[in-house]
Amino acid sequence: MPDYKVYYFNVKALGEPLRFLLSYGNLPFDDVRITREEWPALKPTMPMGQMPVLQVDGKKVHQSVAMSRYLANQVGLAGADDWENLMIDTVVDTVNDFRLKIAVVSYEPDDEIKEKKLVTLNNEVIPFYLEKLDDIARDNNGYLANSKLSWADIYFTAILDYLNYMTKSELVANHPNLQRVVDNVTSIESIRNWIDKRPKTEI
Repeated sequence: MPDYKVYYFNVKALGEPLRFLLSYGNLPFDDVRITREEWPALKPTMPMGQMPVLQVDGKKVHQSVAMSRYLANQVGLAGADDWENLMIDTVVDTVNDFRLKIAVVSYEPDDEIKEKKLVTLNNEVIPFYLEKLDDIARDNNGYLANSKLSWADIYFTAILDYLNYMTKSELVANHPNLQRVVDNVTSIESIRNWIDKRPKTEI
């Protein structure tokens, strides 16, 4: 069995899909949480000077979606064929588009500009994406692709806390089909075990 390490800060955010996928497959891994003080010295040792980073048998790789896709293949959560993989990829990319649109506003340093952007985000962007994603989950019987569990469901559920943190809301509260996705993932015993034992962090 490969030796896995996940390098990230002491937050869920973009590192959590990797931790969820490894936990789903019952693959042991070192959950290496870097402090802000440690990061400057470690940054040059990372492939692109950023995290999360996945280390597999001593080899470090970056890019959170690519790493998640790799782990999905290792634990049997990829599609059965090219079309199923396309359906999974389109959803994951859509979720990431959504995340980036939220992040641009959340991390806006100018308060006046941020307030203006929040109007569009809250009144247009968030409702649009949640409605579309909820429809996808409805059409796929509580999953985000191919009417069965895939890494798209894991990815969405794992970063949801981060999206909620940035929007200061519970995004799936009024979207029952997306709530089904979350429930389908968090009811998996190995995922539940990880959630119960992981460090308690705000994001």
